[in-house]
Amino acid sequence: MDESKRNILFICSKNQWRSPTAETIWRKHPSLNVRSAGTSQKARKTVNAKDIAWADVIFVMEEKHKNRLKADFSRMLSHKTIYVLDIPDEYQYMDSNLIDELESTVAPLLDV
Repeated sequence: MDESKRNILFICSKNQWRSPTAETIWRKHPSLNVRSAGTSQKARKTVNAKDIAWADVIFVMEEKHKNRLKADFSRMLSHKTIYVLDIPDEYQYMDSNLIDELESTVAPLLDV
């Protein structure tokens, strides 16, 4: 991983549709390192302390994801930027509407 890049973590519940789509969209950006994870124990990849420590910026799809992170990693989040995207769980992986929503909301927040 390139140390000069910002580390971006995308979080949803099961790391199945929304956060992997975001990871796919943004992973090729030249100034970003990108990962995704889920808050559920049944997630494809469950978020862990190493993910939180690695991340410079965290994007969660819903307020409940932010609340879960705060419950599980409260001390680690004290100096982290967390954005709630308010993207409901109603999309499939790489759904064109989900891509549009992620691109239009994430890009201005990252200033890219």
